[in-house]
Amino acid sequence: LRKFDSFLEGHPTPKFEYNEAATGSLGQGLSVGVGMAINAKHDNLDYKTYVMMGDGEIAEGSVWEGAELASHYKLNNLIGIVDCNRLGQSGESIENHNVEKYAKKFEAFGWNAYIIDGHNVEDIFTTLEKITSGANNKNPNVIIAKTYKGYGLENIENKNGFHGKPFKKEELEKVIDQLKTRFKDAAEYQKERSIPELPSPTKCEIDNTKQIIKLNLEDDKNSSLFDNDKKIATRKSFGYALASLGKQSTQIFALDGDVKNSTYTEIFEKENPKNFIQCFIAEQAMISVTTGLELRNKIPFAATFGAFFTRAHDQIRMAGIGKNALRLCGSHCGVSIGEDGPSQMALEDIAMMRCIPNSIVLYPSDGVSAYKLTEIMANYSDGISYLRTSRPETPIIYNKNEEFKIGGCKVLKESESDKVCIIGAGVTLYESLKAHEELKKQNINVSVIDLYSVKPLDVETIKKVALKSGNKIITVEDHYLQGGIGEAVSSTLINTEIKIEKLAVTDISCSGKSEELLSAAKIDAKHIIKKVLEII
Repeated sequence: LRKFDSFLEGHPTPKFEYNEAATGSLGQGLSVGVGMAINAKHDNLDYKTYVMMGDGEIAEGSVWEGAELASHYKLNNLIGIVDCNRLGQSGESIENHNVEKYAKKFEAFGWNAYIIDGHNVEDIFTTLEKITSGANNKNPNVIIAKTYKGYGLENIENKNGFHGKPFKKEELEKVIDQLKTRFKDAAEYQKERSIPELPSPTKCEIDNTKQIIKLNLEDDKNSSLFDNDKKIATRKSFGYALASLGKQSTQIFALDGDVKNSTYTEIFEKENPKNFIQCFIAEQAMISVTTGLELRNKIPFAATFGAFFTRAHDQIRMAGIGKNALRLCGSHCGVSIGEDGPSQMALEDIAMMRCIPNSIVLYPSDGVSAYKLTEIMANYSDGISYLRTSRPETPIIYNKNEEFKIGGCKVLKESESDKVCIIGAGVTLYESLKAHEELKKQNINVSVIDLYSVKPLDVETIKKVALKSGNKIITVEDHYLQGGIGEAVSSTLINTEIKIEKLAVTDISCSGKSEELLSAAKIDAKHIIKKVLEII
């Protein structure tokens, strides 16, 4: 246990083959179980999902987010088991040994609650049999098992201060003697001992093959919306692409946090209602439910405002440890959202998603790139993928047959006499293109790169273009400076002679028109031009 070369870690990860979701950050398991139970209902499978919880753990709000969703979707195939042993890590749990109060809490959320003696094996069997054979039961079920921490060991049982502390080697003999005295029947192996007859396990056939899902924008029924003379918000393009993916594969799911009319997952819901899950304003549960579905071989997309993923970062972090292929779309990024104000502006999300192991971060600027990158996400299964979408409508730049890849970028403007390379993404790409045209009138040429893949970066292309652009780069982003595009580019070019200037949001924004806020943050065309003139 806990040795460097062992699969028995301090808290389970998928390294241990019998464990599915990474655990240890408490309060997440119930919502993961909700996702698995929803999958069974959706596919008409008869398996049941069991979730083990501790009494200390259920102080977490995310547990009750999951409990409410389970009740809302009438998941009678979900069984929770709470080990109520009174003691947490450093002291008593919130309700002590008041098992009745725990039961009432679950009942208030629409669950059937059963209180048992957690040390009575017959009681455990009887209760589980009662739950699993309840044909008319329409609600999720929870067992509140009253137990004692350190059960069977004098001087330790039901006492604080022994959490996670192994006994010393010299204490071993005494401890084993105590256990032999307390549990006489289990102390010695009895060959003739009768073993309860257990039912044969039911095998659920789950298709574990990885689908490759292809879309053709030119044949899409909404293709005309992506003509070169049109404007479309990348968040809306994501919605159309997601709906098209849903038509291609029954494994595609969409999860929403009560913003479907802003993220445009409502397009998916209209066309694929059986695969749409409303998680309401419970982003932590939404991410864990997404994890549960992914663990049952679904291809789930979860979408909300990018700013609201911050409250579910722990769930995203754990999905990263579990190497779960979650597809996340964060809309309303940056100050460019305008009047909604700073609480709705995703300005930390690139940093947050970049730091997750095996994650990819994609940032489309126009409708075509958003559509194509959504397709790429559906086929990325090595970790979390994040699509950052914008609120304003932006002109179509790319042709419908343009190809995109993970770790790529597009050089949109380039000449033999460029003084600076400007790197933008999302709305700042258009500001960069405006600056290019104004500077051209002053006989100053600059190259412009669309950095649609923020992680991983197309380092070679950036380096090649920068070397031909006076060894100077200006990054422009609608994101805070820390952990954003500028720092991503800087970290990859740190040992080169390329000079990098970073334009980013450096102060708390406010409500206003999009163009006003871009100017106030000094990330619009006017400030790009000013910075170019400064460094040349």
